[in-house]
Amino acid sequence: MGQHSGIGVVDKSVAILAAVSEQPSSLSELTRRTGIPRATAHRLAVALEVHRLLARDAEGRFVAGPRLAEFAAASADPLLERAAEVLAWVRDHCGESAQLYRRDGRDRVCVAAAERATGLRTTVPLGARLPLTAGSGAQVLCAWEDPEALQALLPQAEFSERSLAEVRRRGWAQSIGQREAGVASVSAPVFGPDGRVVAAVSVSGPIERLGRAPGPRLGPVLTTAAGRLQHRA
Repeated sequence: MGQHSGIGVVDKSVAILAAVSEQPSSLSELTRRTGIPRATAHRLAVALEVHRLLARDAEGRFVAGPRLAEFAAASADPLLERAAEVLAWVRDHCGESAQLYRRDGRDRVCVAAAERATGLRTTVPLGARLPLTAGSGAQVLCAWEDPEALQALLPQAEFSERSLAEVRRRGWAQSIGQREAGVASVSAPVFGPDGRVVAAVSVSGPIERLGRAPGPRLGPVLTTAAGRLQHRA
């Protein structure tokens, strides 16, 4: 049944939902595919149907219910919905790959990207986890962080508190071979409605193309992109 939370009824219900999301299933098929006893599978499936998390098709098989789509629509991320268009604009304007990062604990995660179509690229896979201790994206995500929380990161970081103050002053950060040798990047912060930084929009490429001081040239592009994303944050 996949992962286990230790709460049996939840694990079994999730297993049933996962099974019907792959294909419509009769009760017998649910029992076979999930390994849940028939009586238990029936009881849970009917309960899920009452809550519209499951429904029945014309043949009486269990299928995903309409409430799942309602949940998905309600939880749609407006920032990510806008990100594809904005990152494509950054990529086309700068001629380099563009990324959007969010903080997750002591890492930053690439949640959206627009890759350069040709030539040498600095590909960052969607979902890639990178440290918060190096790179322009990390600088941006840390620059507006609470000072006390920041103190735990700075001893391992490739940047200093003084350099983060400069990032706040300029509104963008640059990195020259800081996270990866031969790679340069520029990033700007995306602010949420509460004034906190919720993401970093970045562009990255080989130093031989971006040069050793890409910030003044690309910083305004990234801050413009961040402003476009900010309305959806």
